[in-house]
Amino acid sequence: MTTLFAQPYDICANGFYFETAEQYEEKAKNLTNDYGDLVEEFEIQFIDGDSIDCKLFFALNIHQGNFADFLDCVDEWDIDEKIKVILAVGECGYSFTFGKDTPDQYDLDLYEMDSMRDLAMEFVEQGLFGDIPANIQNYLDYNAIAYDLGMDYSETTIDGTRYIYRMA
Repeated sequence: MTTLFAQPYDICANGFYFETAEQYEEKAKNLTNDYGDLVEEFEIQFIDGDSIDCKLFFALNIHQGNFADFLDCVDEWDIDEKIKVILAVGECGYSFTFGKDTPDQYDLDLYEMDSMRDLAMEFVEQGLFGDIPANIQNYLDYNAIAYDLGMDYSETTIDGTRYIYRMA
């Protein structure tokens, strides 16, 4: 379960933890500061949950106006959808609007690989550079191919897993 914290911008009020939009509404509607004034504005902070959800939280720049949608996505999206959004929005600068956009809208080539060299070897093995006989593959400069792939592909680590990706 993902736990968030609502930190009031009013320094005379105390924030609260919550896990659902309903908990937030219930706690926020009666929160007052030391002078009895109703507190209306909060900074939403990620406190606890899966590390991939934490990365998604920061990639989507979650705030008071969209945290409920974020909590829904945490429960509904699978890991691949979360990774797509983290890479597209957090790494590549694309935008994402809840209710309008979906994780599948991004054209992303994604490989779970440890290095560009591994990706180069995989591409040669798959025949992406043409039909190269197995006895000649031993003489290929995979580091040079990896260097060239590095012009189009990027590397990152999400939730302890290395990924190589390219956004179209």
